Amino acid sequence: MARWNATAETATMSNAQTSALVIGAGPAGLAAALALAARGVPTAIAAPKPTATSLAADTRTFAALGGSVDLLKALGVWDALSLHVAALRGIRLIDARGGILRAPEVLFEAHEADLDVFGYNIPQAALGAALAAKVATTDGIVWHETKAVTALDQTDENVTATVAEGATLTARLAVAADGRRSIGRSAANIAVTAWSYPQSAVTCVFDHRRSHHHISTEFHGPNGPLTTVPMPDGVNGPRSSLVWVEAPERAEALAAMSNDDFRASLASGLQGLLGAVGDIGLRGVFPLSGLEAATMAQGRIALVGEAGHVLPPIGAQGLNLGLRDAATLADCVDGAGDPGAPTIIAGYARARASDVWTRTRGVDVLNRTLLLSSLLPINAARGLALHALAASSTLRRMAMRQGLEPIGARPRLMQPHAGAAPP
Repeated sequence: MARWNATAETATMSNAQTSALVIGAGPAGLAAALALAARGVPTAIAAPKPTATSLAADTRTFAALGGSVDLLKALGVWDALSLHVAALRGIRLIDARGGILRAPEVLFEAHEADLDVFGYNIPQAALGAALAAKVATTDGIVWHETKAVTALDQTDENVTATVAEGATLTARLAVAADGRRSIGRSAANIAVTAWSYPQSAVTCVFDHRRSHHHISTEFHGPNGPLTTVPMPDGVNGPRSSLVWVEAPERAEALAAMSNDDFRASLASGLQGLLGAVGDIGLRGVFPLSGLEAATMAQGRIALVGEAGHVLPPIGAQGLNLGLRDAATLADCVDGAGDPGAPTIIAGYARARASDVWTRTRGVDVLNRTLLLSSLLPINAARGLALHALAASSTLRRMAMRQGLEPIGARPRLMQPHAGAAPP
């Protein structure tokens, strides 16, 4: 049986019964591999390696909040990202639903929460490249490049993965970071609750005339938010990333427009906030959906990222939640002789339960009621809530704490880390 040798540069015929096997190579999976290696757990990855083409095709960005920034520093990838990130110092909410009674604009500022910044906006392509580069130079991690893991079987002692090329790979712990259609989750017999929304998101990066002043702005329209998030200045001046949530037919139409037509539509949606809209980057369209696993671990399989939870892009919760999975798993296995032991698996499932449930359900309720609903009582409640937030710095601080901090203590790798952050 071909097994992992987690201290060699390639996968060879060797015993690796004490290693962890990460299935998937998205940001949450690569972070999990680095976090496990940082805790002394020999780790292997089974997934395709990202290419320049596959990375460039990802038009999304990631608003990394404080704990995620500290994790990226602790894992040694932050310096490689410094030229690609933009500080987030404010979040502005604007009612663009066109109702009779327009709610007031609300601005959350980091200094109100005694912070310099809320976090940093990072292109997903840059994040994926930096994590992959760090994995390649980290002792204790072997990347077995494969088209796919096609089967996963577990016993009381280990987990055996079969890859598309025919090899079988064993580990004491399998980390399923293989997305919403996770083969690892299926192998662990973990049930899921899944749902869809009548929304899709259009994403891209665009140039604009006026400065964003490091403020992210959400225009709350009848079908969802049009959100701009600061990016570092480009050769043509200020830039922002865009997440424009619309009805699916409208989103597809926006993505198919010529650059000139899309520029005009975006300028109208922005209501002049950022001045004239300039160059438009590659556009992508992503249908919105939700998913929640019944537990984050079972048997010898732990779920990380979208294998365990999927959220719409509201409030910058999705990947931040996945990185907390990775850091928490590293805490749970630290010092354990068997990283897949029942006590470890139970401890990880318990540690992630409240945070995952609260974020998943909270974002779902927010999207369905406050953003999608057209019922008059809900519209009135939305307006009253925004009036209260606009008028009270105390309420704004409470709301910011809820959005920024996890349920429970931060994992150790997400504790403040020494080192300067980029401006």
